[in-house]
Amino acid sequence: MTSVLHTPAVNQLLAGLPDVERKAFMADCETVKLTFGDVLLQPTQAITHVYFPIDSFISLIVVIDSDSRLEVAMAGCEGMLGSSLVLGIAEAPLLALVQGTGSALRMSAANFHRQLLDSPVLHQRLKHYLYVVMKQLAQSTACIHFHQIEARLARWLLMTQDRAGTDQLKLTHEFLAMMLGVRRAGITMAAIALQTRGLIGYHRGEINILDRPGLIAAACVCYNEDRALYAKMMTLPPA
Repeated sequence: MTSVLHTPAVNQLLAGLPDVERKAFMADCETVKLTFGDVLLQPTQAITHVYFPIDSFISLIVVIDSDSRLEVAMAGCEGMLGSSLVLGIAEAPLLALVQGTGSALRMSAANFHRQLLDSPVLHQRLKHYLYVVMKQLAQSTACIHFHQIEARLARWLLMTQDRAGTDQLKLTHEFLAMMLGVRRAGITMAAIALQTRGLIGYHRGEINILDRPGLIAAACVCYNEDRALYAKMMTLPPA
């Protein structure tokens, strides 16, 4: 079983570029390793580099205080970190925390601005991506308010699997509770329910996805809607 979103050794935003633009973009990039737990950006921090994950992924987290945090989006091989630079805003709106160890392409903010001027297709694709992110942020707000923890957990596990490209996820109940903004007891009950249905297996900080189609059926509608929106917007012809 493999994730349908995960594409090894490529970032999907860049994969759709014409050869000339992609080669010019890659010439300004360096490949870096992102390690689980690394903080790439703090809220309101100046953005000095952008990141295009390849086989790593990043959680974007709202920080209320030291004890109140909530993940509102992810950036993996389908996206990027630092997209506010496309709007001319060099301030990070959210905490950016590496959730999945792996590689990413990194570029300085100055070179990224230059690439936007020289690469019209890239600029257009990133505007489409920004729209996707805006819609997904709104979707996440509604999901948190209206959907049950079990369905939200199923959605989150699928999103993580898509970006990790593996059925084995290193996750603790404490971490999941923080990401979903719920109590640990709620995560435990939801995980037990999914495990009882044979959708996942859980043992000592590792969750195994056993039945992906079943997990998709258990997830809230937000998961499929997010994927459909991404597919639609990122395949539109340039304006």
